[in-house]
Amino acid sequence: MPNLTAPAAKINRLLALEKITAKDIEGLNPAELEQLGKTTTQTLAQLTGVERDNFLDKIDLIVPASIKSDIWEYNHSLINSAVSRYMRENGVMPAKNVIARQTGLSRQTVAKHFSAYKRHPEFTAEMEQFKFMAPNVLANVFKYALNGDMRAARLYFQMVGATQAQPAGTVINEQNNYIQINNTKLSQQNLEQLSAEQLNQIENIITNNSPK
Repeated sequence: MPNLTAPAAKINRLLALEKITAKDIEGLNPAELEQLGKTTTQTLAQLTGVERDNFLDKIDLIVPASIKSDIWEYNHSLINSAVSRYMRENGVMPAKNVIARQTGLSRQTVAKHFSAYKRHPEFTAEMEQFKFMAPNVLANVFKYALNGDMRAARLYFQMVGATQAQPAGTVINEQNNYIQINNTKLSQQNLEQLSAEQLNQIENIITNNSPK
């Protein structure tokens, strides 16, 4: 029995420290390291607010970078869901203390997340995922444009950089070679900047929607 309780006692002594460092865990064997990981995970799941912040600060020096990324993603998901839900229900951005109350995070953590999230590597990775999906969105816009949706066609031209928006009420008296859809102009200069594939797409739109 004493052998069974010894690892737990060692882990408890570590967790009683104000700050756990890498040197503090140098003497732990693999089983004890596993037990430490389980204990810290269980403890973290039970804490909220400032107590959670204090515990994360205690173990900060021994937490692997991958786990820190997981914690950041978890916080980001909680905050994002809370903001989306509140705005759907109330139509305004919630205050930080409201977000903290709804997520179980501290107000300090919420404020820190808002002020620093754009500089976080995980934010950059998330934006790259959205950029990766951009061609799918463009393909859907193109599909609606082919079906005769002129707003989709105008948006498509804007997305591929093929149009120049004109101010409302502008009258052009010069003789120019361009196509104008409402207040959006597709000029010869725009066309010259397009790739062969983009020109083929525009040709398909015109051909498929021309009177038979």
